[in-house]
Amino acid sequence: MPTQSRRLNQPANTAPSIARIPDRHPKFVIRNSLFAILPLLLTACAPMSFLITPVPAGRELKERVLQRDSIWAHKRIALIDLDGVLSNRRSSSLLGAVGENPVSLFKEKLDKAAADKRVKAVVLRINSPGGGVTASDLMYREVMSFRERTKKPVIACMLDVAASGGYYVACAADRILAHPTTVTGSIGVIMILPEITGTMQKLGVRTNVFKSAAMKDAGSPFREMTPADRRVFQGIIDRMYEGFLEVVARSRTNLSDERLRELADGRVYYAAEAVENGLIDAIGTLPDAIATAKEAAGIADAKVVIVQYGRPADYQPNYYAGRGAEPAHVSLININLPNWLRGDSPRFMYLWAPGW
Repeated sequence: MPTQSRRLNQPANTAPSIARIPDRHPKFVIRNSLFAILPLLLTACAPMSFLITPVPAGRELKERVLQRDSIWAHKRIALIDLDGVLSNRRSSSLLGAVGENPVSLFKEKLDKAAADKRVKAVVLRINSPGGGVTASDLMYREVMSFRERTKKPVIACMLDVAASGGYYVACAADRILAHPTTVTGSIGVIMILPEITGTMQKLGVRTNVFKSAAMKDAGSPFREMTPADRRVFQGIIDRMYEGFLEVVARSRTNLSDERLRELADGRVYYAAEAVENGLIDAIGTLPDAIATAKEAAGIADAKVVIVQYGRPADYQPNYYAGRGAEPAHVSLININLPNWLRGDSPRFMYLWAPGW
């Protein structure tokens, strides 16, 4: 009885063996393959970033109370931030746009302050090295328009840096105050065009350009700049510079044209120097700016509410906090590249950027 013999020969403490499926069995190959490609499938089929902060229906700006002098206070001072590099487009990475358009958000905040009759004045808190010429001018014009249509005073309060385009926008305010450690000024225009012809020659690389006229590729990094190219770009820079001087002259009526041009050589000034040279009105902290705003609005002795505007889910414990972060994102891929590597055109800048 062969079957019985095999059972008798089997050790007593050993369970009947189960046939082992090889690791290369199709069942395991399929399973392991799925685990391997799952991250790729998620990356390819899903967005490159995920919004992980709960966002209520609607993304309109919400008012947040930062300080209340009294429970009975109803008059408001709106605190509006102008920070970072000024741009008229959303910030972007290699895979697309992220964040908001700073000019659009700035206007939205001003419009909200204009529509609220309880808001009697605005403190414009500036912490910016400047930015694009057009973005700076758009923000400047929005502040001027706000003042004209609402008759509400605007007080500029400078923090770490309020240079170039940051100073440009500050010139739209009724008064300019700067923190004792502020760096400001840098009145001027800059455009930087890289040139890589020397590197290309060493590598034996050439470009073939087909153009409709001699100036069509002016400023290209792939050829040397001609005297004609320089005249064109310098002419544009000079006109933009004159526009900057006009803006400062309208704000700083105490400065003669000659004195203004002496000051507007692109250098930055420490706060005390800026006061001495008439570029700003006074040195003061944020509470000083709020007090100045109350006085300008004719409510110096009133109990007020300090408010700020932000997207839902932002949090700020007091008026020294920044404007708050946008709802948090988890980015699977986030690669930031210089503008010229992303194919953007050269930009004219009201910007203080010594290390650019």
